[in-house]
Amino acid sequence: MESTVKFELAGDVAWITLNRPEAGNSINLQFGRDLLDAATRCRGTHGVRAVVVTGAGKAFSFGGDLSAMMMNEGDAVEAYLRELTVDLHAAIVAFTRLDAPVIAAVNGTAAGAGVGLVAMADLAVAAESAKFSLAYTGVGLTPDGSTSYFLPRLLGAKRAMELVLTNRPLSAAEALEWGLVNHVVPDASLRNEAGRLADRLAAGPIRAFGHAKRLLRSEASLEAQLEDESRTIARQATSAEAAEGIQAFLGKRKPDFRR
Repeated sequence: MESTVKFELAGDVAWITLNRPEAGNSINLQFGRDLLDAATRCRGTHGVRAVVVTGAGKAFSFGGDLSAMMMNEGDAVEAYLRELTVDLHAAIVAFTRLDAPVIAAVNGTAAGAGVGLVAMADLAVAAESAKFSLAYTGVGLTPDGSTSYFLPRLLGAKRAMELVLTNRPLSAAEALEWGLVNHVVPDASLRNEAGRLADRLAAGPIRAFGHAKRLLRSEASLEAQLEDESRTIARQATSAEAAEGIQAFLGKRKPDFRR
């Protein structure tokens, strides 16, 4: 049986394709396991320098598979969702801890935990037709998939609360204005634009990217953050990446961080 999440390498870029197009790439138990496996492969596969997450077919992801959830009753529903979210959330943590930048290439609808997969990415490119909707409270559920963590930080508390309580959809243009995505491109250009961005980032200083991502996501006090900045830049300055970058700058040439 074909995996519900495909992992493919194109040079040093890993393409993660959410692969249940017949179900809107909705998330069931197997999907959670396969997503965690894909995230783990990104971390463990030598040479991965950028990651693109996108959806097969017409949707990015409809979020949780409600039909699969309702095949269970009573305590079994709780057990099902606990098992599902353990894998889904572990995958999200693994993606966020990669040194390699993670790009969401959003085709079509991202709903529920699909929005979480967009929010957890370092950068997001959306097709013009993309739409975003949390949808949880519309069916009597609550947020998961990192949405309650990332959305207030990306959008602000009031906007995040509006999306959770009203379930109103965001167009791609609104998502850009609100800060959920970085770029909006024509539908036909999405894969090429995401690939171009991934290739550009893959040519960069991946270890420096990883340290920078960790610093930007820190919730430390100002004093602790300044100490962490000091320690991190001092350590990075001794790296091969910094040596190459500084030598290239002084020599007025383009750095080759892949060496």
